[in-house]
Parts: sequence; C-alpha cells; structure tokens
Amino acid sequence: MLLLLVLLLVVAGSALYLWQMMQPVQQQAGTIAFTVEQGMRTSQIADLLEQKGLIRNSNVFKAYLKLTKQGSNFQAGKYEAQPGMTYEQLIAKLSSGDVVPEEMIRFTVPEGFTVLQIADRLQQEGIADKGEFLKLANDPAQFDMPLLAHIPENKQLRYKLEGYLFPETYELPKGSTVKEIMTAMLEQTQKELDSIPNLEQKLEERHETVHELLTVASLVEREVVVDSERPIVAGVIYNRLEKGQKLEIDATVQYMLNKQKERLLFKDLEVDSPYNTYTNEGLPAGPIASPSLSSIQAALEPAKTDYFFYVTKKDGSQEHLFAKTYQEHLNNIKKSQSVTQ
Repeated sequence: MLLLLVLLLVVAGSALYLWQMMQPVQQQAGTIAFTVEQGMRTSQIADLLEQKGLIRNSNVFKAYLKLTKQGSNFQAGKYEAQPGMTYEQLIAKLSSGDVVPEEMIRFTVPEGFTVLQIADRLQQEGIADKGEFLKLANDPAQFDMPLLAHIPENKQLRYKLEGYLFPETYELPKGSTVKEIMTAMLEQTQKELDSIPNLEQKLEERHETVHELLTVASLVEREVVVDSERPIVAGVIYNRLEKGQKLEIDATVQYMLNKQKERLLFKDLEVDSPYNTYTNEGLPAGPIASPSLSSIQAALEPAKTDYFFYVTKKDGSQEHLFAKTYQEHLNNIKKSQSVTQ
C-alpha cells in the first residue's frame, strides 16, 4: 500500500513538473530575436528556444512535438517572439514561416541611363560603391548567366554590361552586395527578353544577334522620347545600315564624351572612337545605354519606311520630322526651327 502511494506521488510529481515546464515563460515587454538556419533539426531549434528564454525546457518541448506530430515543417529564417507565448503559438509561427520582414532598399534605374550614370546614382544614394560597380560592369565572367554569352569579345567595348542592365525600379534586401544588385538587373533583362514572343526566330530572320539588337535599341532609347516614333527611328537606322550610310547619331557622340552637351561642336564629331557613328560606318561597338522594352521591341520590329533622316522639332513636343532625301532633310531642319510648326 505504501509502495503504491509512493508511486502515485512520483507520477503526480512528474505530471506536475511536466505541466509546469510546458507553461509559457513569464511575459516580458518587447521581443526576442532568433534565427533558424537552413538545415537545422527540430531538436536544435528546441535547444535554441530554451537558450533564448522562450521556453522552459527543450526536452519537454521536443517530447510535445513528437507526441503531437509537429515540428517537421519548421521554416528557416529570422524570427521575433515575445516571452510568454504558448507552445502552440511558437509552433504556428515556425510552421508558417512568420519571419521578420527584411529591411529593403529601393532604387530606380531610368530608361536610357548608361552604366556610368547608374553607378553614379547608386553611389549617391548610398546603395553601391561606384568603383566596384564599374569594375564588375567590365567583368561579365563574374555572373553565371546565359544572357551574357551574347556579349562579343571586343576590347573596344567601354563597359561590357552596357545595355544589359535593365531600367526598372528595384527592391532588394538592405545590405545586398554590388554583385547581387547587378545580378537583379541582368535577370530582369533576361526576363524582359523572354517575354518577347519568338525572339530567337525573329533574330534569325533578321540575321541579327542579341548584342546588335540591344545596341540598336539603345540608340532608339537615347534618340526618341515619343513612343510612336520608336519603330520609325529604328527603321531609319536599319535603312542607313543596309545602304552602308553612316548613322551620324548624336547620342553616340554624347556617349563617348561621357557627358551630355547641349550642342555638339564639329571637333566633337571628329573624335576617334569606336562609338563615333559620324566617322565609322555601321553600329557602334555596343549599346550606349539601357534600353526600355518598347525600344527593344521597336528595334526588333522596325517600321518599314523610305526615311533616311530625322530632325527634332524645336517646338517642345520632342517629336521628329522625317525625310527620304537629304534635300527634304535640309527643308525639315528649317521647319524644325519654327516654333509654330
């Protein structure tokens, strides 16, 4: 009889102990942060919760998980929990992946920005180091991406990734490296190109490479503001290329000068550069800016016209006057200078 009583007392004491160990720890103001690393076992997570003071006893928690068949779907991540939470509340948080939202950085790469302009902006906003950005812009081997296989081995390229960093608004975790930032831009370019139906087939039909497409698109981007004119200007570019006529595009000269001049001088047009379309026939060595999807599509499907020339109107509309012959072009230049046009 005495032995039975002792056994009952032991069982009761054990039950009481287990019940006490299962009770939430004392409530406190604020939260406690902890991180569940990828690949951590459930037993390790239980030990971590005890170390952080969120549960009283990890062994009891482990036994509870086993008994209730929970814990197998705990998710990795950074968490915050308030002391005083019950087992079920902690289990629900870990199972649902209710992690702490990462602090993000947000920045915009405008359409038509060059690699140098992107690097300057990111440094000014305290997001990326300009020097490291420019160094990586000339080292595509650092990025394992099929897109970059299209970049030719050409020492004349100012920045090998010029034209491949898509203009978009980006949101990335705070603390992202320069390489991670540039990877996001490259992935966006690939995504935009993939969104174009039958891109490879169309390029084959045009006997054009992705690099050449992006180069033409960048010229369109820097020359055109009015969307409806993008295919027309693209058509002018291809018309000149087909005829063997120099492109004579001011934007290529602005690019090689590394600054935007309100008015180009004759000496600017004579600068020896693989980007000078006034002195060299054909396309420049590579893209001169980051083209938008609309410019890429215009370069891929240019308007079929007999135009070989265009000039910007001086009426503030940012539209162009197009011409088939040089004489028509000269007449348009006179017309463009009229504010009433």
